[in-house]
Amino acid sequence: MNFKLVIFDCDGVLVDSEAIGNRFIAEALSTAGIPISAEGALSRFLGGKLTQIKKDAEKQLGQKLSSNWVEDIYKKQFIEFRRNLKPIEGIEKVLNVLEFLEIPFCVGSNGPINKMDVSLGVTDLKRRFEGRIFSADDVGIPKPAPDLYLFCAKEMGVNPGECLVVEDSPRGVRAGVSAGMTVFGYAGTKNHAALEEAGCNQVFSTMNELAEFLGH
Repeated sequence: MNFKLVIFDCDGVLVDSEAIGNRFIAEALSTAGIPISAEGALSRFLGGKLTQIKKDAEKQLGQKLSSNWVEDIYKKQFIEFRRNLKPIEGIEKVLNVLEFLEIPFCVGSNGPINKMDVSLGVTDLKRRFEGRIFSADDVGIPKPAPDLYLFCAKEMGVNPGECLVVEDSPRGVRAGVSAGMTVFGYAGTKNHAALEEAGCNQVFSTMNELAEFLGH
């Protein structure tokens, strides 16, 4: 496969942030009156957008949450990111292979830019993506809509059919598939079957597998 662009999701693909992030979402929802465990939040909200989670919670509760509900969660996440966030094991090797092959790559995440500034910054990955970091906020609609991935392709000057998307969530996979792109699923949260059902062209369990595939 001759890809001209590889688009990476951020949380759970570049940085090991999903468990950390969803722990604080679970705490905030439980406090608001929607009891949910950290594991339940990870399963339910993997790849989701926090502003949409807030809207859904308000609909379920029948009342508005505080205006700073989202910002308070981000503050707690960022503190923990700065303490303990690590890059996904093997992702540097994948990026090295792409650079060696001269295949451009970028980030396309549901998360806001300020979140990626922190998560990619503390893991020393931001320097690898400078000027190529895109958020759903850029297009106004999150995954599973294809808009963000189509925007990434346009900004990078590549046709959608020549793009490879690397995702870890079914909603992200559906976005890539709807955009007409090849989608590989990283089953880092042991959700192999869910990624296949969402339409992945291929599912892998370690970044070393992806690096070897791209290297060949």
